[in-house]
Amino acid sequence: MNGFNGEFLRGALDVAPDGVVICEAAGDRVVVYANAAFCRLVGYELREIIGQNLRLLQREDRDQPELDAVREALRHGESSRALLRNHRKDGTVFVNDMQIYPLKDPDGKVTHYIGYHREGGARPKNGESGIRGLPNWVREDRLTGLASRYYFEDVLKRDFALAQRDKSEIALLLFDIDQLGPYNEVYDRVGGDAVVKRVARAIAGSFRRGTDIVGRWEGASVIALMHGTPADHVIQHASTVAHRVREQQIHHPRSTQKYVTVSGGVAIHAARAEDSAERFLRAVETAVARAKEQGRNRVIVAEESDFA
Repeated sequence: MNGFNGEFLRGALDVAPDGVVICEAAGDRVVVYANAAFCRLVGYELREIIGQNLRLLQREDRDQPELDAVREALRHGESSRALLRNHRKDGTVFVNDMQIYPLKDPDGKVTHYIGYHREGGARPKNGESGIRGLPNWVREDRLTGLASRYYFEDVLKRDFALAQRDKSEIALLLFDIDQLGPYNEVYDRVGGDAVVKRVARAIAGSFRRGTDIVGRWEGASVIALMHGTPADHVIQHASTVAHRVREQQIHHPRSTQKYVTVSGGVAIHAARAEDSAERFLRAVETAVARAKEQGRNRVIVAEESDFA
């Protein structure tokens, strides 16, 4: 960084093609910097943004689950990403793909947050699926090429509602790479990303029906949605997928299995009236956590209590 000063860095942010905003971490987290691209995105002048909290972009449209995740990340000083429905100054609605990262002082205290903003499509305000309005860079996970989490969640909400209406079965299968952290310690992040891509391809190649959708859920997790498949076939398929990953024999020097493995969870929705897509997701995540607790490299089926 020799030769770089504050004015140089500010100039680089000023001409960035995507919107950049810096907010204080304390108090009402007001904006202290915004670049020209952000002002163009939201239609406000800089003087109208400085000193404001970015909640002004949601106006009264605050009932968005993604906002809860953002608030939780801010409370814990963590980075986050969200696809929010925002309003420009002229009232037009747009989808804001936002990534936020904490900025820390030399003592490790979070003093500010920097956010990167770009338009992600036009999701309707009435709550209907905005899938068709999302461009490819939002629909696809950049690392694996699978469906992005945002796109997968949108599909799941739609298909869950249809399954409830038609009283049909759908199933979620979630796979998480075991001990990726220790793997990264040996081969660094580049090696870890390569493993994630390879495992993701192996899992995605196991789902060939046009009605199946496979996406990247979180850092080391891949999720799949299946329709109209008997429960016993879903469970067997999940075990086959996990076995296929291990059979790639990707060497893992810090695993008791010697190779990279995955822990899997299966949740099957039987059109219970009290269920919701959120409960469905929590159930499959709980099943994966139980597989980890029981020794990894196995598949666990969600229990009735996991849907509570």
